Amino acid sequence: MTSLILATDSYKQSHFLQYPPEARIISAYAEARPNKCAEEILFFGLQAYLIDYLAKPIVAEDIEEAEAICAAHGVPFNRAGWDAILRQYGGYLPLEIRALPEGMIVPVGVPVMQVENTDPTMPWLTTFIETALLRALW
Repeated sequence: MTSLILATDSYKQSHFLQYPPEARIISAYAEARPNKCAEEILFFGLQAYLIDYLAKPIVAEDIEEAEAICAAHGVPFNRAGWDAILRQYGGYLPLEIRALPEGMIVPVGVPVMQVENTDPTMPWLTTFIETALLRALW
């Protein structure tokens, strides 16, 4: 999947309708949950995702394609939000991602990355991108 707008769980297309109107900044984090397989993890994969996906802006064609696929799939589409990202940010996502250094070995249960929206009109974007970020890490 090369479309940043479509590289998420389909139910996340409706998140923009679910946040309360007063929501401004949403923070999400990633951690490996404690499990029986390992006590530690190697944090790896974020840089490649940032370079391969987030360093490339979305374009109008991406929005058109995603809108058509969401309509065919029967899920809402945040056309106004994606148009605003294109118009106001040149297609780059207004997000701040903070993370541990890649290659670090940490105990399971330790957050390795945190993401927040930087535009208070786009709190939906944080959890929207979460699926793709988790795919990159795990």
